[in-house]
Amino acid sequence: MIPFEEIKRYLPQYLSSTAQQELFKELNQFPHNIDQRIYTSQLSGQENIFQGDGIQNLLYINLPSTDIGEVPGMVLSNTCDIDPSNKRFMPLRMVYTPIFNLTKYEQSLIKSHVDTGKRSIQAINSHVSDIRKQYISHIFYLPKGGNLENDSMIFFDRINNYPSDSIEGQELPDRRIFTLSDYGFYLFLFKLSVHFTRIRDGVSRFTH
Repeated sequence: MIPFEEIKRYLPQYLSSTAQQELFKELNQFPHNIDQRIYTSQLSGQENIFQGDGIQNLLYINLPSTDIGEVPGMVLSNTCDIDPSNKRFMPLRMVYTPIFNLTKYEQSLIKSHVDTGKRSIQAINSHVSDIRKQYISHIFYLPKGGNLENDSMIFFDRINNYPSDSIEGQELPDRRIFTLSDYGFYLFLFKLSVHFTRIRDGVSRFTH
């Protein structure tokens, strides 16, 4: 086990000592505790959007299709960047990705792969198990909890954006599906960082 004194260097510095210890306890049980504890109900009535929030009825387009629909989505943008009180010459747009039902995803894999002989049921079961354990870098697993009625997931490569002020503050308590707890937020930021910022492409980027 990694000592708390070592790992706490990477924990949010704004947490109290008690909150840090609680977060460390949850991380120490990973991946066997990925359940509703990744959410918190303490911020559900807040009228501002937090990074990692699940929000109902966000516009979505899946290029090259030009059809626009509404989906539940998870906010990737930093909280302060989309805070309406943070005035800028050019306001930053809210970046988000749609939330997909995990069971429907699994069923679509079976239909498109098992029925054609490209993959086995066992391979798909293993893939879904890896999703639930947060082992796949470009997917974040969202267990049933908060106002999320089904086990779900997001893909970090299915991103859309929209003006940050497109949702009125008073609408948020009704449109918010979930807000991440300290534990859930730490997992989310870790996977977000791994997907977008790891330096492992093996390419020498010469100056000249």
